[in-house]
Amino acid sequence: MQQSRVLLESDIHAYLKQHANKRLLRFITCGSVDDGKSSLIGRMLWESKMLFEDQLATLRADSKRVGTRGEDIDYALLLDGLSAEREQGITIDVAYRYFSTDLRQFIVADTPGHEQYTRNMITGASTADLAVILVDARKGLLTQTRRHSILVSLIGIRHIVLAVNKMDLVNYSQRVFDDIATHYQAFAAQIGIPHVTAIPISAIQGDNLIEPSDQTPWYSGPCLLQHLERVEIDTDHLQAAPLRMPVQWVNRPHHEFRGYAGTLASGSVKTGDRIRVSPSGVQSTVQRIVTADGDLDSAQAHQAVTLTLADELDISRGDVIAAADSPAPSARQFEATLVWMGEPAMLRGRDYLMKIGTRTATATVMRFKYKIDVNTGTHLPATALALNEIGVVDLDVDRTIAFDPYDVNRDTGGFILIDRISNDTVGAGMIRHSLRRADNIHWQAVEVNKASRRSMNQHHSAVVWFTGLSGAGKSTLANLLEKRLHALGKRTYLLDGDNVRHGLTKDLGFTAADRVENIRRVAEVAKLFVDAGVIVLTAFISPFRSERRMARDMMEAGEFIEVFVDAPLAVTEERDPKGLYKKARRGDLKNFTGIDSPYEVPENPELCVDTSLCTPEEAADLIYQRLVEIGLLDTMSSTPPTRS
Repeated sequence: MQQSRVLLESDIHAYLKQHANKRLLRFITCGSVDDGKSSLIGRMLWESKMLFEDQLATLRADSKRVGTRGEDIDYALLLDGLSAEREQGITIDVAYRYFSTDLRQFIVADTPGHEQYTRNMITGASTADLAVILVDARKGLLTQTRRHSILVSLIGIRHIVLAVNKMDLVNYSQRVFDDIATHYQAFAAQIGIPHVTAIPISAIQGDNLIEPSDQTPWYSGPCLLQHLERVEIDTDHLQAAPLRMPVQWVNRPHHEFRGYAGTLASGSVKTGDRIRVSPSGVQSTVQRIVTADGDLDSAQAHQAVTLTLADELDISRGDVIAAADSPAPSARQFEATLVWMGEPAMLRGRDYLMKIGTRTATATVMRFKYKIDVNTGTHLPATALALNEIGVVDLDVDRTIAFDPYDVNRDTGGFILIDRISNDTVGAGMIRHSLRRADNIHWQAVEVNKASRRSMNQHHSAVVWFTGLSGAGKSTLANLLEKRLHALGKRTYLLDGDNVRHGLTKDLGFTAADRVENIRRVAEVAKLFVDAGVIVLTAFISPFRSERRMARDMMEAGEFIEVFVDAPLAVTEERDPKGLYKKARRGDLKNFTGIDSPYEVPENPELCVDTSLCTPEEAADLIYQRLVEIGLLDTMSSTPPTRS
């Protein structure tokens, strides 16, 4: 540290160059409440003398004002933003801090301890190379210790420092330390953590943090900072790994220059290298490596560059440029580990936006394999994931995407899920592998297509989707409308909620997860009818906007007509044609929409009819007139329309 200070005072340019070339280590601290995470970080910042001078001056002034000595300072107070932690006794967010030594730069995340903040801990761990897990020497290994270890293992961290803290409170007992370290090493081996370094420390007293402590002559290992400076982290292998560059931006000007910009997630590239683009598989040769500071002969992992190629290829944002002899695999179906971060539960069959690298796609949970008890690592059956839960699922994506397994490359194997309605980030995932069955299923080309069927039927096809509360009149209106269309010679089919549950969805109940799957199946069937050239009418409560949005997105533009059959709850409950409201009020019928399960009113339906203000015949006529206005019932020529 003194050498760095002398260089700073004598040659600022040399100092800045030395500082810029230092490697970065990201690590997290985690442990149970009061194990000393914030004190540990604060002490390291203090001892390393890398705080800004104004921070030091302020802290010293505060120390003089309250009459404390430097060694009595509460080092946790160096971390701002944790007032709520001190008030509530818990860390409620992730606090990031930066410090540096002569050998390395560090970014440390102080992550929450309580189970209800699992998502916050995962956020901090997602970019970390190493985890410092604190254990109170008086308490030994706790449930929280095991939980945090399981979480960091799931997120892909392979280097653990077991910091046995508060050794001063057990008289620096070697027996206590050895017992904790031995038991933890055995547990770490069970959950697949290969590298564990146990260090006896006292965060308050500074023992074995920056320098070896005289209080532990029986310990011959490194102090904490020495280990952090020298540990060879797993990200080092990314430099030697095959090239992966997710394309972030494509320059398509009117001039000759066409570049593909992005940051190298792994590997290296140099001019003249052969590359392959995934998922398309097209190949070319690198002509130039362009940066804001001029062209380079080569670039390494984590560098942001723009590549120009010898051939003009169709490359888009989200594609991955890879080494020609080691291309990135691509698929549409995956097994993935998911950490759920949203208040609404994750449900099978619901669509979410998936952002992986620079690609955004739509992903659907096809199957829950199990969820993980984060306290024990046990696999449990599941049909949904609640806030802070972790599970393993099969995902289906609406397009082929390039990827690497997460344990090979975090940047190309990690993803987030985004709620399509609220745009909130609701999940973080890690791809384990693609599903083999996806490679064995191919789309079969057919020669009689939708246009041909529509031409034969002499009208367009679409789905008229009736949604609303039970008793609002959906089935009545759908039936009246179908009779009128049938009389006009239109080919129709009515999918009614109760009728479908006698067959297609008879295995489903009325939980939120089952309702989602019910609508997914119905939407898939409706899509087939539309492809057959038929006007299909669906009468389902379909209470959730997400699933109605999913059904709409399955169709082409103009093929989904949402009809909101509106009626006040009091009116539908008074009608109660099937006696369901009475059962729900008595508690005999659970998860009934409008009573103990929500109904999400459509935001922009093509048509809204209030059946409390008109007769069923009048409402059906309004819907019919709307279909005429949009041209759904227009007679088509015998020649199939050509696509412009």
